[in-house]
Amino acid sequence: TSSKRTLRTLFRPAALPPPVVSETSPSQKKLLAYHRGKEQQEMINQLLIDRALEAYYITTDETDKRDAAPPITEVPSTVRNHFFIILNYLFLKKCVQSNPVVPIQQQWLRSMLTMVPQSLMEGRDRELLTEELLKEIVRDYEKSMQRCVLRRALVKPDIKELDKVEEESPLPLLPLGLDFSSMWHNNYIKAKKQIISTLHILHPTMKTLLDFGYTVFFNFLVVDFSSSRLKGPVDCKSFKTDASLSCSKAEDEIMSTWYQRVIGLFTQSEALDGVKLDQLESYYNCVAVLMSNQLKELLRRTTEVFVKLFDPEDRSRLPLFKMDLTFDENRMEFYPSLQDLEEAILFVVDCIGQTLQNIQTIRAWLTGGTATLDAELPAHTVQWAKSTLKKSIRDNLEGPKEHFKGYVESYGWLVDGTAEERINRFVAEQPSFDEYT
Repeated sequence: TSSKRTLRTLFRPAALPPPVVSETSPSQKKLLAYHRGKEQQEMINQLLIDRALEAYYITTDETDKRDAAPPITEVPSTVRNHFFIILNYLFLKKCVQSNPVVPIQQQWLRSMLTMVPQSLMEGRDRELLTEELLKEIVRDYEKSMQRCVLRRALVKPDIKELDKVEEESPLPLLPLGLDFSSMWHNNYIKAKKQIISTLHILHPTMKTLLDFGYTVFFNFLVVDFSSSRLKGPVDCKSFKTDASLSCSKAEDEIMSTWYQRVIGLFTQSEALDGVKLDQLESYYNCVAVLMSNQLKELLRRTTEVFVKLFDPEDRSRLPLFKMDLTFDENRMEFYPSLQDLEEAILFVVDCIGQTLQNIQTIRAWLTGGTATLDAELPAHTVQWAKSTLKKSIRDNLEGPKEHFKGYVESYGWLVDGTAEERINRFVAEQPSFDEYT
């Protein structure tokens, strides 16, 4: 086998030709440089076109078509023009923004700091906060200056695709109704001093008046039927009488305790300390408003507690009413009627609202006038109480109504004339003795 000819022995390894070394003439170098520059320029143009196409499909929400983008020759001329306008504007914008802006003057920052009271700048935390605020002011100033220079140097093209590419928030608007042309701090201090001198609720006597009302009215109710269920059933007339007596007794107690203490407080000379003569009317008006609010709160709280007694979901304190099932003139009915029961319950709300309505103001008591305190329950409170009670009464009377309905269905024929008619018809037929039996 060693003597056999093989492909390796038949075909000798091919020898590469020696490299040809030649010198390039100056004209050839110039031509090659021209072609190379032209190719690079075409590559740059194609890159810009690709970037513009990519930005176009992204801003028009057609990212799924980006991979299948048509060649630049198939893009409409109008679209190509928009692409190059956008690229040109963004390039010029970047150039303008790269230029330095005029820094904010330190005198302006010092002027801003002089407007802040010194007491608000004491302490390490306050100093750090001040530095952060100044940095924020400088950032906002530089950003505003850049935007101002850009708006003066460039005109933004009217192309809708540019709004999607250029993320720029709108300029802030001045708040309406506020005037920053004058110094507000001095006006604020002046108004504060005026409020302190005329706001009589800050007077020490008013604090004592508030303490009197809190002590007397804290656990006090004009009408309290919370233990009525323990006393057993009560008729509607007695229920209304108890409510009237309770309101009258509560009013007498308030007049003999709270009102007398208030009168004694304002008969002392210390009650008018610091009050000028021209401020007496406003001072006593403040006293009247404070007393009215205390009385209104007492009546409102009493009304809410009374309404809560009739809550259908919690019948533990629901009052019991005595009602009779009567038969009169061939009719079965409740006595008192369901309407009378509702009126008796709503009467308590009216009775509460009529309590403490003739209390003299302090100024009227001192000067012999006839003005009275405004202690009337608000209309919306009365409306809410009555509408809630009516609904609760309807829900709680479902049982008595079913009871009454059972009596009518079982024995109504005995009293409505049906039984008498059957007897008369039977007698008129003249039955035999066996039929009678």
